[in-house]
Amino acid sequence: MHTTIPVSLQHDPERLVLLDQTKLPESELFLYLDSRDSIYEAIKKLRVRGAPAIGIAAAYGMYVCLARQSYPSLEAMAHDFSALKHYFASSRPTAVNLFWALQRMQKRFDAELAMEGASQSSMLKALLEESSAIFAEDQAMSIAIGEHGLTLFDKDKHWGVMTHCNAGGLATSGYGTALAPLYLGHEQGYSFSIYANETRPLLQGSRLTAYELAKGGLDVTILCDNMASLVMKEGKIDAVIVGADRIAANGDTANKIGTSGLAILAKYYGIPFYVAAPSSTFDLDTKHGNDIEIEQRDGEEVVNGFGRRTGPIDVNVYNPAFDVTDAALITAIITEKGIIERPTTEKVAKHLLG
Repeated sequence: MHTTIPVSLQHDPERLVLLDQTKLPESELFLYLDSRDSIYEAIKKLRVRGAPAIGIAAAYGMYVCLARQSYPSLEAMAHDFSALKHYFASSRPTAVNLFWALQRMQKRFDAELAMEGASQSSMLKALLEESSAIFAEDQAMSIAIGEHGLTLFDKDKHWGVMTHCNAGGLATSGYGTALAPLYLGHEQGYSFSIYANETRPLLQGSRLTAYELAKGGLDVTILCDNMASLVMKEGKIDAVIVGADRIAANGDTANKIGTSGLAILAKYYGIPFYVAAPSSTFDLDTKHGNDIEIEQRDGEEVVNGFGRRTGPIDVNVYNPAFDVTDAALITAIITEKGIIERPTTEKVAKHLLG
């Protein structure tokens, strides 16, 4: 599998370590960040991306920023914690794991603050433990999703699998989500031909997914996004599997722009469409996909991507980062807990809370 961990923590001095994914596939450049502005910028500018990895980066970032300060009182520390949490939360509006991780850090901070004899040292110890737990749980989650997802594939058959954007090791701390069954299957002798859509406008599919799959020794082919229908019609695709940035209570799923179109095509051609994501990606407070806030990004990403202008100056550009796939188009959602077939509000609730 792809073994480069995209997000980690360095001690003495405390720094957040990120693989700068904007530099891939040309080079693996690691960033060593110790300020709130540099961590915010890294999340905002997609130097770290993928919902689980964003959550880990934010959690570690909270710890690093507080660990490098000296506070006159716990009240001052709590005030800074709150400001930092809101600052990081403003970096990316759609990926729910960001808010989930920050809320976990808040809950742990509040619990430690309420303890008798709490000190700045004990607060930092608690935050380090919580952020490290988020990292470790994410690694276990990747393997569990891979194991459950692999049950959907027959070992005796050769599978053509399409994926969109990047939901592999570069988006998490381990095997990934959507790519986890493919990595595990490859290790166990399953046969896959993987088709990675390039994923306009930032090309996460070609720059990241194809990069890590090829590095891991898997058979991968890059497709332009507008080739998906033809390749499905030619019978080369047996399944589509993608990740998710937020899943509503009814199973509607926000993922990288272009995903909903693939789901519609898959339904037309009778191809199963799978979503793989940890349970932390579900947002039960959001009842359906119409209520998911869709991040709007700078139009220069479209008309001046990677430093080369491909559109007129001052032209209007619409650049939503995500779209929402209706639950009715999803064959199954794979989580670390198991598989939700034909997701509905009732099935999602039973899966997560039952």
